[in-house]
Amino acid sequence: MKNILLIEDNEDIRVNTAEILEMSNYHVAVASNGKAGLAMAIEQQPDLIICDILMPVLDGYGVLHAIQKHEKTRNTPFIFLTAKTEHAEIRKGMDLGADDYITKPFSATELLNAVDSRLKKIDTLRHDLVPAPEGSLRSSEVSTDREVMGSLTEGRVVIRYKKKQVIYLEGNHPNKLYYVLKGKVKAYKGNEDGKELVTDLYHPGDFLGYVALLEGALYRDTAEAMEPTELALIPREDFEQLMNMDPEVSRKFIRLLARNISSKEEQLLRLAYNSLRKKVADALLLLCQGLPEMKEGPLELEISRENLATIAGTATESLIRTLSDFKLHHIIDIREGKILILDRGKLEHMVN
Repeated sequence: MKNILLIEDNEDIRVNTAEILEMSNYHVAVASNGKAGLAMAIEQQPDLIICDILMPVLDGYGVLHAIQKHEKTRNTPFIFLTAKTEHAEIRKGMDLGADDYITKPFSATELLNAVDSRLKKIDTLRHDLVPAPEGSLRSSEVSTDREVMGSLTEGRVVIRYKKKQVIYLEGNHPNKLYYVLKGKVKAYKGNEDGKELVTDLYHPGDFLGYVALLEGALYRDTAEAMEPTELALIPREDFEQLMNMDPEVSRKFIRLLARNISSKEEQLLRLAYNSLRKKVADALLLLCQGLPEMKEGPLELEISRENLATIAGTATESLIRTLSDFKLHHIIDIREGKILILDRGKLEHMVN
């Protein structure tokens, strides 16, 4: 039987929630404030903690912070139970390391699904790995790439970002790995004059934020949604545990790091030596990578000229002139602000 610690100052919610969990064959310990709950967490080391945010003595953010600092409880799955539904509040909880969010009022099904998902995830991390003869850990089965991705992304909290919404800022401490489910994200660096250089583009199926996590350093750039985007959030602790225990996960991110270095070298060469036409053509092709091949009709790119200019590494005015030239030669078309790729082959073989 799994042990769950419920920290909630509202007596009615505390009693009703505990009853739902107990009827589902969980053992439940309850605390009426954050300070008492923290003491119980350290003493009992539960399998899962469900905690309200707005509480007397010590609020939920304080409980989570203290639990993550304590060696015995730092890897305990943590779910916030709260009436707060503002995106900023959810982001704050996720950034602090919470695994999930349940908003009040909630149904028994919502509660049990969230609990079951988090407990299954931690069981997977604990039991899918068996000791090797030398005493080291190895995977019980050879993981396929899909299984590796599943071990990282299934059952995760998904956050939706609006266009131009910042995901993380340069100079911040990393505590999450991000996986793009939908949309497009750019990473960029800015200078004192406000000019930007796009360092990476991320499409569905891409991870972002892993370089800072692996380095144990601050973010070196800023990530921003270029369109409505959905990201799965993988807590740093889960990522580090899988990196340490599963060789396939480690190999996956070693390959990503190698590609990252190669792409940065190629980017430097393009910026240093490519002509303006070649830079713009490469930027358009880079954006096409995240789009499915169209059986009929041209590929459509919906992107601001400012964003496209930062990707190409040129001034907006120069970009607009080059797009007009491409349109004149029937390489692209422009309709209602969208860029339509008419001849991808000419872009790929653009003379430098």
